[in-house]
Amino acid sequence: MTEPMDNSCKNRRIARNAAALYIRMFLLMAISLYTSRVILQVLGVEDFGIFGVIAGFVALFGVLSRSLSSAASRFLNFELGKCDGGNAEKLRGVFSTIFVIHLLMAVLIVVLGEPIGYWFVHHQMNVPTGRLTATMWVFHFSVINFCINLLIVPFNAAIIAHEKMSVFAYISLFEGIAKLLMCFLVIHSPFDHLIYYVGLTVVVQLIIVVVYYLYCKWQFSECTLFAKNDRQTIRDITSFAGWNIIGSSSAILVNQGCNILLNLYGGGLVVNAARTISNQVQHAVHGFIENFITAVKPQITQSYAAGNLNYMMMLVLTGARLSYYLMLFVCLPLLLNADFILHAWLTEVPNYSVEFVQWTLAYILVESLSGTLITAQLATGIIRNYQLLVGGLQLLNLPVGYLMLILGCSPLSIYYAALAFAVICLVARIYMLSSTMKFSARAFIIQVLGRVAVTTIVVSFPLILYTRFHPTDCWTDALQNVILCILINALVIYVVGCTQRERSTIRMYLRKIIHQ
Repeated sequence: MTEPMDNSCKNRRIARNAAALYIRMFLLMAISLYTSRVILQVLGVEDFGIFGVIAGFVALFGVLSRSLSSAASRFLNFELGKCDGGNAEKLRGVFSTIFVIHLLMAVLIVVLGEPIGYWFVHHQMNVPTGRLTATMWVFHFSVINFCINLLIVPFNAAIIAHEKMSVFAYISLFEGIAKLLMCFLVIHSPFDHLIYYVGLTVVVQLIIVVVYYLYCKWQFSECTLFAKNDRQTIRDITSFAGWNIIGSSSAILVNQGCNILLNLYGGGLVVNAARTISNQVQHAVHGFIENFITAVKPQITQSYAAGNLNYMMMLVLTGARLSYYLMLFVCLPLLLNADFILHAWLTEVPNYSVEFVQWTLAYILVESLSGTLITAQLATGIIRNYQLLVGGLQLLNLPVGYLMLILGCSPLSIYYAALAFAVICLVARIYMLSSTMKFSARAFIIQVLGRVAVTTIVVSFPLILYTRFHPTDCWTDALQNVILCILINALVIYVVGCTQRERSTIRMYLRKIIHQ
């Protein structure tokens, strides 16, 4: 009788953590929109362009950061899930190993990145006259910033593993307020605005890493920087991160490769501009699902480590469905009103922008079903064959897209291929997880894929009919469509998409809210 109660407490904790992460996301989004506009005005188009190009170049190292971050999250959660909190000495060793690996990687990036950056800035980048010195300073500061962010990863992973999402949100809020203060300081600075701005970002990141360190040192006994490290743990973490690079790099290669294919064979810069817009929409929308998966991840990994496979299975199935329903709430109004929204947002809408955005939203819906499957697979630690299979399938986007474009197909064929391979990768993830551990592919197909398919059809049919006979011509129409989408979504998800137990839980929470 105690296990359901324990699981109920865990579910409430997931809900609270998800709420904290969403509040964080909305606040940071609002701050980011404002600060981006102010910094563009202060720096000017050329300096802002320099900052963007350098930041994009340094971000290429991000594949290492993402792989290491996944490794840190998995191993800390796994140890915490073992023996009701894990072995304290083993846990300290894991954290210390993770920190040392990140520290060595930061040093390596400085050693390799500086000469590569010097070559890129001096010989490849188109730098405006008189701005070469400033550009090099931007590069130096950007590398330092990236390395500081690498050192933050272990502390960030510890906070998420302990499910202290409110602290994570508070620190992020401090970062957002610091960015507002930076705008004020740059506006009134007598120094070179570009150098001063990037230098301030380094100062802010240094303060944040100190805050992370002090909090983790105070709250979590395992957060010791240089504890005794055993060689097996080092091998396990580096091997995990190494194989995980395949998955991370394949996504980057496909995205950049498709940009090049569209530039060469799909219509040139105008089509590239349309793809950039669809990528911006994808990045913004993806934040909604990323926060939810971040809240669920610790419990999936810790449940696997503790041998509580039934609860882990429930989290994977329920998390996949809720992820999809959350995306349906966000994507469906955007998909049905994409033409009006893009023309209201942009002064000039490049050709194919509307279609690219619509197909991108469909792709996001399919991908949202994979989040908990990926987390469960990473929890097992058996990822070599998984990354080779799924990463290889993702890379097939490039030759298939190339073949379709040279045969004269529309630029939309890139998105047709992406959606098809998203479905294939979903099937591959289900297969790999069911072959790795005791995971029911049949349960996932019936309880997740079956329910979301029926829900999508029932929700979409009346909304498509409505928008066909009532096209969106103004903001009033758009608001009506959004409200209608939310109401129909909520009704159909409750009646068709939820299980009987979930409907009982929803009614219980509604009664609590009404009687408060």
